[in-house]
Amino acid sequence: MKLNIPKRYKLLFTFGLVYLILSFIVRVSLYIWSLSNIDFSIINLFKIFFTGLFFDLGTVSFFLLPYALYLFILPNQLIGKKFDKSITNFAFFIGLLIFIFSTFAEFTFWEEFKNRFNFIAVDYLVYTNEVVGNINESYPLPVLLSVVIGFVALIIFVTKKKQIFTATFQSENSLKEKLAITAVFILIPLFFFLFINNKNAEWSKNRYENELSKSGIYSFFAAFRNNELSYTDFYMTQNLDESIAELKKNVIAQNDSLISTDKYSLQRVITNVGEEETPNVIFICIESLSAEFMTHYGNVWEVTPFMDSLIGQSINFNNLYATGTRTVRGMEAITLSIPPSPGRSIVKRKNNTGFFNIGSIFKEKGYKSVFFYGGDGYFDNMNQFFGGNGFDIVDRGRGYLMGDEFTSKRTNIDDNEVTFENAWGVCDEDIYRKVIKEADINYKNKKPFFNFIMTTSNHRPYTYPENKIHIPSGAGRHGAVRYTDYAISQFIKMAKSKPWFNNTVFMIMADHCASSAGKRELDVSKYHIPAFIYNLKDKAPQDVSKLCSQIDLFPTLFGYFNWSYNSQLIGKDISKMKPSDERAFIGNYRSLGLFKDNKLMVLRDKKSANFYEWEKENNSLKPIETDNLFLKETVGYYFSNDYYYQNNYYKEKAP
Repeated sequence: MKLNIPKRYKLLFTFGLVYLILSFIVRVSLYIWSLSNIDFSIINLFKIFFTGLFFDLGTVSFFLLPYALYLFILPNQLIGKKFDKSITNFAFFIGLLIFIFSTFAEFTFWEEFKNRFNFIAVDYLVYTNEVVGNINESYPLPVLLSVVIGFVALIIFVTKKKQIFTATFQSENSLKEKLAITAVFILIPLFFFLFINNKNAEWSKNRYENELSKSGIYSFFAAFRNNELSYTDFYMTQNLDESIAELKKNVIAQNDSLISTDKYSLQRVITNVGEEETPNVIFICIESLSAEFMTHYGNVWEVTPFMDSLIGQSINFNNLYATGTRTVRGMEAITLSIPPSPGRSIVKRKNNTGFFNIGSIFKEKGYKSVFFYGGDGYFDNMNQFFGGNGFDIVDRGRGYLMGDEFTSKRTNIDDNEVTFENAWGVCDEDIYRKVIKEADINYKNKKPFFNFIMTTSNHRPYTYPENKIHIPSGAGRHGAVRYTDYAISQFIKMAKSKPWFNNTVFMIMADHCASSAGKRELDVSKYHIPAFIYNLKDKAPQDVSKLCSQIDLFPTLFGYFNWSYNSQLIGKDISKMKPSDERAFIGNYRSLGLFKDNKLMVLRDKKSANFYEWEKENNSLKPIETDNLFLKETVGYYFSNDYYYQNNYYKEKAP
């Protein structure tokens, strides 16, 4: 039966049809791209495409609504006039531009994250300088824009050829017809807004099938609305006293002494025996360095020869896992030494200053703490977070000033200190030279220093200075990893020539893996990162195979220094861990996991939990019957973590 579309509404329906066709092409393409990661069956295939069509219809209904209302309120005497044609042509062009551009963007986003648009895309929209620069350096932007405009022009040409514009500008409808049609265009988006959540597309245990069932634009706006998740509203809780008691049982060590009368407080004195040492500390947080990139962990590319050699001279933590999938999540874990929370990292939240953190402990011992970043620290809220938590800032700022509430000093990386720069910032060699320069100043002033360095070179567009390594700049991730390794080798070489080298400890750890996407909700292997401590006085090199987390590295360092100090950190000293203490926290913006004894408990929204056994040989998660004690421990960590954050227990002056 032929669908009888009123002529005045033909352009509106054409616009919707264009989106549905484009979305179908994207879904088919991504499906073929992801075949190796899909649990293929005919039933699942139909579920993916019918669920996807459902969400596509919901998505396009929001785009159709404004023009449907316009058609309803426009008086008949203005139909086809200059005003009507101008509004219609402009709206059609802009709408097509959005659809075509988002189609191309879907492919680039999938290549990087193996996801439809999510909260990362929302964050990237805020930081247009870095993101547009990254796109321009990663792809031939003039060609890409020309192709986008070309597709828009082609669709407009075909639409005019089919006389659809003519029908739209030469037709009228009765008020009764317009009321009926407009009611439909109002009810559909209203239904989706009130009753349909993006999570309704997640019907499969296979993460790829869930993502393919979604609509990119719908996912984007869902992420925009839900960038933060209330733990108590969406996740499993238990009696608060039980949770706090469970947390304390797992965190407080024998050498800890509680010092607060508040029964919930974790404020304690950690006591270590032996003479305290106060060497300088340089911590290098490497962008996206998965353990699997290193020869030490079985890689055959040989792109990290220097770091592999350095591991043999260091205390190396073979079994350490990142807490999350983004730089800000790594910074949160390392600096605050706490488990992850759902939604945004604390680095990105408004309530992100005045925390007790590793810098507080360095300050107690007389150190100067500095955060170094080769880009503009305004990106991802880094300057506010570090500046508001006691660190001075050295970055490639473009004039943005921190608020008056910060007492931290900010130093800019000047143009004459830059030899190479891309959208994300200066190359790693440049930031290391700046670190050397600042270290020389601190040494001259006889001030012990703690430097937190965030690298940028191992990031798309993977560009770096030419003729440094054998892989051409921009050739891909392997080249970026190789250059990252080369830059560290040059940094250590420069440092060795300095009088402060022998009294300086170097810590190297990744912020997260290059990719966290796997078939299941949390892929354990995609969180394994390298971490090692080099040049530690009187400590023989060794491989530590205890299961541990990013949050544990600095408490471990303080133990090696024999420091006694006040603490509110959740992280533990790995060197003092018993087998029963070993665990790792892994998560993404919706799933919170506790990993121990090759078992993984995952807390999900909708107050649900899944329990798995990790089969390392084939890197798979086997669902098993829930262990209630394991679940209690997991909820104890995450519920208490949320309570502490919401009630300011992590602050310098906790209640």
